[in-house]
Amino acid sequence: MSNNLLKGKRGIVFGALNDMSIAWKVAERAVEEGASIVLSNTALAVRMGTVKQLSEKLNCEVIPADATKVEDLENVFVKAQEILGGKIDFVLHSIGMSPNVRKKRTYDDLDYNMLSTTLDISAISFHKMLQSAKKLDAIAENGSVVALTYIASQRTLFGYNDMADAKAMLESIARSFGYIYGREKGVRINTISQSPTMTTAGAGIKGIDHLMDFSERMSPLGNATADECADYCIVMFSDLTRKVTMQNLFHDGGFSSMGMSLRAMDQYQKSFDQYTDENGKIIYG
Repeated sequence: MSNNLLKGKRGIVFGALNDMSIAWKVAERAVEEGASIVLSNTALAVRMGTVKQLSEKLNCEVIPADATKVEDLENVFVKAQEILGGKIDFVLHSIGMSPNVRKKRTYDDLDYNMLSTTLDISAISFHKMLQSAKKLDAIAENGSVVALTYIASQRTLFGYNDMADAKAMLESIARSFGYIYGREKGVRINTISQSPTMTTAGAGIKGIDHLMDFSERMSPLGNATADECADYCIVMFSDLTRKVTMQNLFHDGGFSSMGMSLRAMDQYQKSFDQYTDENGKIIYG
């Protein structure tokens, strides 16, 4: 149900690939809440994915761009303002990819050229995006920028690999740029640390299904879905959060505050069953 939280606002959503994407859900919810938007993704993603279907459904335009190229980002902000008829009120950065993860390189055997690519796509692109927008004065005063992150930026989680480094950098950029953009233009910049979510990118993470089961058992409210994350993004884009900036906001059902839950402990204990004797005593060797 729409509450017109974004009525009259203009936005850019980076990273929608298919209907599994959080960015896809955000785009749908933004339009439902009254916003006018443009979509952006790489030319390959636009050509090979289903972004065009989303643009037709939402009656919005797609501007292809490589988020690692400043000239492409500048083009997006210039064209978006022309299409939407004014400065941009909100931006979503939902971009992340690791060649090391895709190639199944472990963290102690990284390819450093691939690491550079991971950082450029998943984190530095955020700085390039913000810097391009600021130099063009493309974001309206009191605008809102949100980037999606994950708790592996702060805690070690098996399988997340060099994406953890990228997310840590992403969160740092939000804080550093948030100070400058907030001071000068009132633009707020935040990151949302989402539960593990079975997106196209997430599916490439080693053991993602087990990770999702573990976090579901650990979280008092369970994992947050892509649709629920979209709802949170809408609130962050709205005028209801005008004084929230430079924050890493956990949207994970409480996982980030937990040490051990009963459900997780119960599952953990089951792994010892095969090491007990007939009296239930644990056999260690």
